[in-house]
Amino acid sequence: MLAEKRKDRILQILEEDGSVKVSKLTKLFDVSIETIRRDLETLEKEGLLKRVYGGAVLKKNKVHQLNYVKREKEFADEKKEIAKIAIRYIEEGQSIALNNGTTNIEIARELKKNFKELTVITNSLMIASELADVDSFTIILTGGILNNKEYAFYGDLSENVLSDFIVDKAFISVGGVSLTRGITDYLPGEVQIEKKLIEISQEVIILADSSKIDSVSLIKVTDIHEANLVITDSKLDDKILNKYLKNGIEIVKE
Repeated sequence: MLAEKRKDRILQILEEDGSVKVSKLTKLFDVSIETIRRDLETLEKEGLLKRVYGGAVLKKNKVHQLNYVKREKEFADEKKEIAKIAIRYIEEGQSIALNNGTTNIEIARELKKNFKELTVITNSLMIASELADVDSFTIILTGGILNNKEYAFYGDLSENVLSDFIVDKAFISVGGVSLTRGITDYLPGEVQIEKKLIEISQEVIILADSSKIDSVSLIKVTDIHEANLVITDSKLDDKILNKYLKNGIEIVKE
């Protein structure tokens, strides 16, 4: 197993259990104690865990996961700004995918005001509900196992439905964007949906407010170069913006 995948798996275990022993990881990955210690040291430097005697414990990231209702109120103006930029990249009659997220709710509201005919596929109950009264839109809701805290569907059923489609563009709202760690997010179920959307989309557009740029969440979704475009808000520092542009990442803000 590659080091990056191994570290992603370590973070998943920490999210599930809160702590992990070095001895468990050496057996799980069939690698040496020194290899695991290097992995833990790297993850600690990135602020993702805290090493303790014999293992590690989960450390809260500077970008934290709130429940859906609280997230909808957080950075509300920035999300509206991102949504207004995002719709510039949509053409009448296109098929688009929106993952679950409060930024994509704002995109849904903009779609209603600016387009007559679209096909929208989503795993979000809230997005489907927002668009349900637009008769000229085709809305495809994945179904699956409902997470009643996120108002979204996850699991094999959702992913299997997505596998049958090819969409023009996917707008994926995420928890973190980093040059070194790539695109990251919090919930394992949502990450699997995001990976599937990347597979079925001809163009991938990442949505992240400025607080999430240069930040790392729990689980890796994909390498940053898999994104065709990153959209953020006007509060992003120009030094950070230029760093990404110099590394070949197309990132836009107002």
